Amino acid sequence: MTETNKDHLKVLLVGYNGANNTGSEARLLAIIEDIRSLLGPEVQITIPTLNEENLSRYLAEDEHLHIAPIPSIFFFAIDKLVSQHDLVLLVEGSCYMDTWTSALLWAFIWTTRSAHRQKKPCVAYAVDAGELSRFNDWLVKREASKTDLIITRTKYAEERLKKIGVTAPMTSTADCAFNFQEEPEDQQFLGSIWPESEEEVVGLAVVDFSLWPVVIRPWGRKENVYKWPYYFSRSKDRLNARKKLIEGWRRISDHIIEDHGKNVALICMEELDQPLAEDILQKMKNKDKCRVISSRDYNASQMTSMLSNLDLLVTSRYHSAVLSLRSGVPQMAVAHDPRLSSIYHDLHLYDDYFLHNNHPNLWEVVEEKVDLLIANPDLQTDILEKGLQEQVRLCQKNQILLQEFLTKKWGSKIMNDCKLDVENIINIENSRLGNIRGDKYEE
Repeated sequence: MTETNKDHLKVLLVGYNGANNTGSEARLLAIIEDIRSLLGPEVQITIPTLNEENLSRYLAEDEHLHIAPIPSIFFFAIDKLVSQHDLVLLVEGSCYMDTWTSALLWAFIWTTRSAHRQKKPCVAYAVDAGELSRFNDWLVKREASKTDLIITRTKYAEERLKKIGVTAPMTSTADCAFNFQEEPEDQQFLGSIWPESEEEVVGLAVVDFSLWPVVIRPWGRKENVYKWPYYFSRSKDRLNARKKLIEGWRRISDHIIEDHGKNVALICMEELDQPLAEDILQKMKNKDKCRVISSRDYNASQMTSMLSNLDLLVTSRYHSAVLSLRSGVPQMAVAHDPRLSSIYHDLHLYDDYFLHNNHPNLWEVVEEKVDLLIANPDLQTDILEKGLQEQVRLCQKNQILLQEFLTKKWGSKIMNDCKLDVENIINIENSRLGNIRGDKYEE
C-alpha cells in the first residue's frame, strides 16, 4: 500500500463522450458524482472527447473539471493524458466489444496498455463485453489482462471476458446509469414539450442497425463519414435492410395510434438514430400523433424524465431500458447486440420480451406483444420492481468497489473522509426512487 497526497489528485475518464448519446451522458455524470463523493469536490477530473462542442452542452468546465479534445488518431494524445493523471477509469459501457467499431475498442485497450506501461492504476468501471472478431479476442485477452480491476455491468460480461482468457481481477455489478439522478424541474418534461400527448405515449427507441460497424478507411463517400477516418458501413444489402426496418417501425407506429389511440414517440437515444426516426415518421399515415424526441436536442435528465413517463417502451437501445426501469414502464426489446440480451436475462424478461432484429416474423410478433402489454399494463409490474431493486443494489457496489481499490492502492488518507455503507446507500436510493414513483419499494 502506498500513501499519496489527496490534494490535486487527477483522474482521467476515458469513454464515448461528446456523441450526444443519452446513455453515455447519464453514465458519465453518475461516475463523476461517484468520484467526487470518494475523493472530494476538488479532485481534478479530465474527460477526453472527439467532439468538444457536444460534450460542452451538458458538462460545464471549471477549475476542477476539464474537457480534453483529442484527434481521431488518438494514440499519442491518450499516452500524454495518461502521463498527466494519477488514476485512469474506462467509463464507456460498450467497452470490450466491436459491435459499433473496432476503433472504440482499440482506444480503450490502448488506454489500458498506456496506463500499465506508465504504472498508473487503471479500472474499467461497470463496463460491458460482447462478441469480438478473432483478432480482437486475442487483443482483449492480452491487453485487458493488464487492467488493475475490471468491474462489468452484467454477469454475462464477466463470464465472456473470463472465457476469452482475460486474467485481470474482475467482478460484476450493474450499470452506473441506475444511479443517475435527473433534475427535479424535468419531472414533467414530456408534457411540457408535447402537451397534446396527455401522457398517453408509447416510446420506440430505434437504431439503424445497417450503419454498424463503423469501418476505418483512408477515404470514402462524404455522406458516409462519421469522423475521418471512420465511415459508416454501406452496401445494397444494408440499404435494403434499412428500408425493411423503416417499414417495420412504421407499421408498429401506425398500429399503436390506430388500434390503441396512443401517441408515439420515436426516441433517439443517440443523435445518430435521428435520420432513421425521421424517415420512419415520413412514411407514417398518422404523423400528427407522432414526435421525434432526440438526444441532439435534449440532455440526459430530460430524456430520462421522458422515458419515465411512457406507457410502454419498445427498445433497441440498452439505456432506454435502464433509465425507464425506475418508473416500471412496461418494455420489450428488438435488439442486435448482446447488451440488451444481457440486461433482459438479468431482469428475467428475455424469454418473453426479447426479439432479435433478424427474427423471421419480427414485426408480427412485436405487434402481438405490444397489444398484450397495452391491454395488460400491470403484466410486468412485479418482475420490473424486483429487477429494479436488484440492479440498484448492484449499481451501488460500483462505488464501494472503487473505494476498496483506492484504499488498497493509496491508503485511507486519500479518501474523502467517508465510509461507504451498502445498507445506508440502498436506503438513500430507495427514498430517491420512491420520490420518482410516488411510493417506496420495500428492501
